[in-house]
Amino acid sequence: MLVYGYDYRLIAASVLISMMAAFTGLALTRGLSGVSEGVRHLRIAMAAVALGGGIWTMHFVAMLAMRFEVAVYYRALPTVASVLIAILLAGLALILMHFGRRTGPRMGLAGAVLGLGIVAMHYTGLSAIEGCAPVYRPTGFAVAGGLAVGLGVLAIRVAYGQRRAANILGATAIFGLSVAIVHFAAMHWTGFARAVAGAAAGPAIDNAHLALIVLVTAFVISGAFLLSGASFLAAAPGPDAPPPAEPAPPPATGPRLPYEREGVTYFLPAAEVAAIRAEGHYTIAYAPLGRVFCPWSISEAEKRLTPAGFFRVHRSYLVNTAHVAAFERLKDNGICRFEGLADLDRVPVSRSRVQALRAALGL
Repeated sequence: MLVYGYDYRLIAASVLISMMAAFTGLALTRGLSGVSEGVRHLRIAMAAVALGGGIWTMHFVAMLAMRFEVAVYYRALPTVASVLIAILLAGLALILMHFGRRTGPRMGLAGAVLGLGIVAMHYTGLSAIEGCAPVYRPTGFAVAGGLAVGLGVLAIRVAYGQRRAANILGATAIFGLSVAIVHFAAMHWTGFARAVAGAAAGPAIDNAHLALIVLVTAFVISGAFLLSGASFLAAAPGPDAPPPAEPAPPPATGPRLPYEREGVTYFLPAAEVAAIRAEGHYTIAYAPLGRVFCPWSISEAEKRLTPAGFFRVHRSYLVNTAHVAAFERLKDNGICRFEGLADLDRVPVSRSRVQALRAALGL
């Protein structure tokens, strides 16, 4: 077996990159319940790239820290495959947490998927090495897999148990360290034998070029970390900030509209809602307090709120007739106008619904 050593400065850098990537990915997923479905998809994709890219970068920085007796190279195909595996499994874990109810078994499944992404990326990336041949021991697979799944589940439970800043920071420490722990646990049970000289099986990347790729990736992760950190601190109240105002108690009677913010479900009196817009399988409600995300579909909202004065004016819109400030009849359809709403000033009215709306408005 080959004898190798480590550059401990690069090991420290690999752990730091893992922590920055973990924070960036988890911070990007905070507050997704209050945004539209399209924005949610984009931020989940960005978070998956941050988490998966962080796993990959930590691994290869740690590999660059190893000092072998022979020159080593990395085959391009498994090197690229390893980062794609990490990103895809991180994305699947985030999809499980942000599209569907967050039950205990679902959180466990998401954590297991995230952990398997770490260990699958590690062994796929390790298989890319040329110049020496990795020699695996079954104990390494068992220990690395068990640690990856266990720490992945723990990170997800901490991050999504409550969507507070402290949870994000705690999960960052757990996930960031778990990537390094799994890597070095697997390496402890992996030896390296001198490979038989021969031509590479495909395009190969030497250490210098790999270092350049890793450097660029680390730079991108660092920039994303700084941006996420600035947004995270801006969202957190400062030491001299006044405590948040208590929400006004709901009226004793009348329907209420559920809406979600930071993983918490609140209830808004339907009388305060001016309009509701379909957003995929969910809806966005517009009220003086701003735009909020509602878990009801547009059909369910219509069924529940029609007795409270709401009217379906379009396949994608319900309006509260008490909030309509003006109605404009166009050639074949119409427009409802609103005042005092920062995010909405008009709603289209379908031609087939114009007459019924005019009757509801007393016209």
